Amino acid sequence: MAEERRGRGRRDRSEEDNEFTDKLVHINRVAKVVKGGRRFGFAALVVVGDQKGRVGFGHGKAREVPEAIRKATDSAKRSLIRVPLREGRTLHHDVAGRWGAGKVFLRAAPAGTGIIAGGPMRAVFETLGIHDIVAKSLGSSNPYNMVRATFEALKDQDSPRSVAARRGLKVSALQARRRDADSDAPAEADADSQAEMA
Repeated sequence: MAEERRGRGRRDRSEEDNEFTDKLVHINRVAKVVKGGRRFGFAALVVVGDQKGRVGFGHGKAREVPEAIRKATDSAKRSLIRVPLREGRTLHHDVAGRWGAGKVFLRAAPAGTGIIAGGPMRAVFETLGIHDIVAKSLGSSNPYNMVRATFEALKDQDSPRSVAARRGLKVSALQARRRDADSDAPAEADADSQAEMA
């Protein structure tokens, strides 16, 4: 009975591991100077996600690279956040994030755009399951700060359902307003261009 339970626990864990994809973002070699010379260690930054709206990041340090990656992956799985996605492919609205000197700006994009983003941010979006997004890093290129700034931006992402609940409206009424705003914008742009031509 105990063996069965142990086997089931192992199976559940392996199924959970198969559910997640992980990407190694950065490996840093660090040295500690000791009496006999230098002792080298490695620090790894890993992003983990289920490609369905959950993503997390973690970092780990060890004397060997595989152990550092394993620690970072375990840490990332413990810090998963859920991000609402529009049609399961892009963000609901544009958002900015900041962490230290790292500043990022994320924009929702139409279908077929793809992931237009730099290295560390691309890893986050691929593991999150976003297919169309335009992202720009405006500050530090340090991968730790970029990843943290991206996560700060993603935490500010709101779905129409949560906004409607907060305002006491129906989701359909909220989305009707959005469609009206989108249809008004091209008309205004056309009017401006015609005025310039005249």
